[in-house]
Order: sequence, then structure tokens, then C-alpha cells
Amino acid sequence: MPLPKAELHLHIEGTLEPELAFALAGRNGVQLPYADEDALREAYRFEDLQSFLDLYYALMAVLLTEQDFEDLADAYLARAAAQGVRHAEIFFDPQAHLARGVSMGTVVEGLWRALGNSEARHGVSTRLIMCFLRDESAGSAMETLDAAKPYLDRITGIGLDSAEVGHPPVKFREVYEAAAALGLRRVAHAGEEGPPEYITEALDVLGVERVDHGLRCMEDPALVERLVRERVPLTLCPLSNVRLRAVDVLAEHPLPAMLDAGLLCTVNSDDPAYFGGYAGDNFDAVRRDLHLSEDRLRELARNSFLASFLDDDEERRARYLAEVEAYVF
Repeated sequence: MPLPKAELHLHIEGTLEPELAFALAGRNGVQLPYADEDALREAYRFEDLQSFLDLYYALMAVLLTEQDFEDLADAYLARAAAQGVRHAEIFFDPQAHLARGVSMGTVVEGLWRALGNSEARHGVSTRLIMCFLRDESAGSAMETLDAAKPYLDRITGIGLDSAEVGHPPVKFREVYEAAAALGLRRVAHAGEEGPPEYITEALDVLGVERVDHGLRCMEDPALVERLVRERVPLTLCPLSNVRLRAVDVLAEHPLPAMLDAGLLCTVNSDDPAYFGGYAGDNFDAVRRDLHLSEDRLRELARNSFLASFLDDDEERRARYLAEVEAYVF
């Protein structure tokens, strides 16, 4: 049995395995520009974030109906449960679907058909986080928030993703203020490709409660000190960092130094179908390549539940934390 953990940085569109992509393409009459699943898998070799995003958005063409989104989420939850995930806070990108003529209702209702049954079917509790694409306009983000208002009983928070460089957090100040007024939790990608200043801006301007990635905080000792003091969680994605060239090889990942500094780090999979591993695979990889001790792995698992948005269910959080402490490696 794998170490119990929460996954806090997971893009549901990034769990689209080649087999499911071709199955949905066949069901929906979508022609993919790849001969077969192997050819598509071969395309999952990226030079950088942008080359990944190009394929990521292109493959979304197969996601058209509620059933498609349910099948996508259910396939992820089954894989996650098998790797020890007990709680998953799942990102989705509505603008990428709205732009293709797929309605907000289709996306949310479809995902919720899987998430609503996740505990009974997979033993995994869930939260849903709606992300804005930072390379789209702030106006588009606000329109997306408005479109989501009928579904806020199923959406826990908002996030900010896609191409980071040149799109600082301040661009989205107003939509984050509007989301805060609606009672939504706030996270944002910052400090993956963008500079440490983007992390500071996400905290001070957007009021984020968690920083997604946050890798480059290590370039700013004062920022590290602040993140430690304020106990701001960082949702790191080690295998993703290697595939997207944020670090050259996993053995050079700063995770051990970040833990030594006292940062509240978590380990997640980001876009696992594209980056070579789900949550448990990331734990296995950092254990192997970074020589993390069992105490460190337990700390990462503990952090994942402490950093999760389970404030409305502290009894559940306590139960998950007890599972971590009781785990025998």
C-alpha cells in the first residue's frame, strides 16, 4: 500500500492518456494528427513549457461532452487512488473549453459526475479549482468567473496557470478580488519560469494562500524567510520540472534544500500523462534520485494534508494525518 497523500497541483486536462484521447476522438468523430497511440506518446517530448502547452491545448479537441469530462476525471481518480492519493484538489481550464464552444456547464457537470462519486468509487475526497489562463486577458478571466457563478457550490477556489513569463500576477488583481468577495480560495502558479518577484506579487496582490510551483523562491533568501514564517505551502512538481527543463536532472532538484530551509513543500504530478508520472511516481522518483529519508517522505505527505483546503472538514484532515503517521514503509 502506498504512502497516503493529497494531490494539490493537478490539471485534469493533463491526465489525458493517449489511449483515452484516441477513444474519445473515435467517439466524437475528431481526427487526431497522429497515426496511433504510440505516435502520440512520442509527441510527449517537450523542449519547454510552450511546446508542451501547444500539444496540451490541441488534444483538448477530443473533450466535448459531459461524458468525456466524467471519463477523464474518473480515469485520473482511479490512477491516483492506486498511488495512495486520499484527497485531490483538481484544476481545470474553462477558457480552453469555452473557446471551443464547450459550455461551462458541460465542463463542471461532467467533472462533477466523477468527483461527486469519487469517495464511494475510489476512496478519494476532492475539491475543484478553476484556473484562469494567464496568457488570456484579464477581461476574459472576469467573464469566466461570471460564467462560473451558477456552479460555485462545486468550485472551491481559483488558480492561475499557462505561460508565466510576461504575464505577472498583478494583471489579474481585479478578478482575484472578485473571487475573494465570493468566498473562493486563491492559489496561483508563480516562480516556475517566472522570477521570484512573481511569487511576492501573487502573495501581496492576489492574496494567494498557496503557491503552485514556487521553485525560484530559492533565489531570494528574504522571500524564503517570509514563506517559512507565514507557512505558505508550495506545490512542487518534480517530474514536471525535469520534463519542462526547469531543472536539468531530478538529482539536481532543490527540494531537499527547500525542506532543509523549513519551507512547507508538497509533491504533486502537474500534468501526469505528459510528464511521466502520477503522484506516487513523483514520490518514488524523489525518494530514489534525491535520497529522501522515510521521515522526509512522511513530512511531504503530512504537508500535503496540512496545505489542503480541508478547513471545512478538520475531522477528515485529522483522519488523513493519522493515516500518514501510522504508515509503515
